[in-house]
Amino acid sequence: MADIKITKDGVSNTISGSMAFAQEAYPTSEGYSHEDVTPTLTSEEVTEEKELQARNWRDSELYRTDSLSLLTDHPKKTEIAAYRVKLRDWPSTSDFPDTRPTL
Repeated sequence: MADIKITKDGVSNTISGSMAFAQEAYPTSEGYSHEDVTPTLTSEEVTEEKELQARNWRDSELYRTDSLSLLTDHPKKTEIAAYRVKLRDWPSTSDFPDTRPTL
């Protein structure tokens, strides 16, 4: 999926789709021009995005196991507690964000 800037008579709009779709829907023969304006991310931005997604997943796992960790008679209480510690420590490990902790 790409961001395609379509221009005609000095007026531009951007759509998300393929260049082939843009050219078919807005033909050059009718005066439309097409330009791929999909942003390219730097390696730092890719890393930041990957880390953000990993933190979001980690936060959702902590939230998901919150209530389980409060149950004193849960059969896997010890395992859940250890998992939650791994989740909290994960961002400071060399495995972050590539290898997720498992329960």
